[in-house]
Amino acid sequence: MKQLSLALIGIGFSHLALAANLSDIYHQAQNSDAAYASARAAYRAGVEKLPQGRAGLLPQASLNASVLNNDTQSSLFGNMNYTSRSAAVTVTQPIYRKQNWEQYEQAKQQVSAAEAQLASGAQDLILRTAQAYFDVLQSQDNINFVRAQKAAIGEQLAQAKRNFEVGTATITDSNEAQARSDLANAQGIAALNDLQIKQRALQRIIGTMPPKLDALGDKLQLAPPNPANMDVWIARAELGSPVLKAQLAGYEIARREVERNRAGHYPTLDAVASYSDNRNQNFGGFQVNTKNAVIGVEFNLPLYQGGLVGSRVREAVANQDKARADLEDARRQVDLNTSQAYLGVTSGEAQVKALEQALISSQTSLDSTRLGFEVGVRTTVDVLNAQQQLYSAKRDLAAARYNYILSGLRLKAAAGTLSEMDLGEVDKWLVSNN
Repeated sequence: MKQLSLALIGIGFSHLALAANLSDIYHQAQNSDAAYASARAAYRAGVEKLPQGRAGLLPQASLNASVLNNDTQSSLFGNMNYTSRSAAVTVTQPIYRKQNWEQYEQAKQQVSAAEAQLASGAQDLILRTAQAYFDVLQSQDNINFVRAQKAAIGEQLAQAKRNFEVGTATITDSNEAQARSDLANAQGIAALNDLQIKQRALQRIIGTMPPKLDALGDKLQLAPPNPANMDVWIARAELGSPVLKAQLAGYEIARREVERNRAGHYPTLDAVASYSDNRNQNFGGFQVNTKNAVIGVEFNLPLYQGGLVGSRVREAVANQDKARADLEDARRQVDLNTSQAYLGVTSGEAQVKALEQALISSQTSLDSTRLGFEVGVRTTVDVLNAQQQLYSAKRDLAAARYNYILSGLRLKAAAGTLSEMDLGEVDKWLVSNN
């Protein structure tokens, strides 16, 4: 128990670095979070789809060269041994290739999807960082509540023992206070373990054990969402949600894939030009040098490919139907997330106000119970219950304040407007622990 008490007392001194606010922790997360690094790498890969798609519309040039030693036996000319050299340059410019054009349009949508996924990853990093930050603060609060409750129970236990010794109270009061003290010790162990877990969760995001964190002060400004209309927020989310934008791009890619596969039936037309230089060619026993320049157009019309194109079209149509269903499911999920976040802000505001009043009432109840105990109309159990109610109200109020802030961030994320500036606004409610 002594070790636990020392751990609880020294928990605030586990990190000697300067305290960091939410924006500071977010900056560390930007540089260290593996999931966000993966999203950035995926974005860099995604934007390369555009030049790849554009390449199918641009000229293709190739150079071929060879040096060959020839050993030929002929009944007419006998044995001949000679070296031939050749070089050729070929340039092809697509004039009409429906498949290439559709692939280029797909590439544009792939870039849009990559941009939306990166934006979603950035917002997700903000939410995960804020959640982990406030989880640590809440765990620290729980330890402080347990410590204060343990001290109050200790005073009550000492008083119960004194009263029992002088004969003004029964052993029951001492036993009840001891039981509450033992329970508080157990809660302290659980709270300390929970704090270490929450710190490790934040470490996973920022890459190092977190420093001391600025705590939430008493200046939290409660306000309803602006605008205070759920339908407006849902409409904003359907236009601005990066998750929905990525799904929409995915649907457009699937739609273009249908057209790209249908183009397998379409003719192609290319402009071609080539130049070749061949040295020491053997024609009838004579070594001949030739140069050849060609320019013109090539037309190709696929006639039959064993049903391959038709099968690919049916496959693409099925994938388009799937993408359409996924898009609708994503839209409904965005609507649901937005509604939940909106209600989280509105109900969170009311809950914080209600718990603030409950805290005042619990403190009044404890004061009255203590007074009643002093005059002999209340028991030790009554005092302990009132103390438990007070600390439960403090814990619930702290949790409600954190949830209110996080709901506001989630609402902005659902609408696609969450940014680092919003963390700066939260920082105004934090106070340094230095």
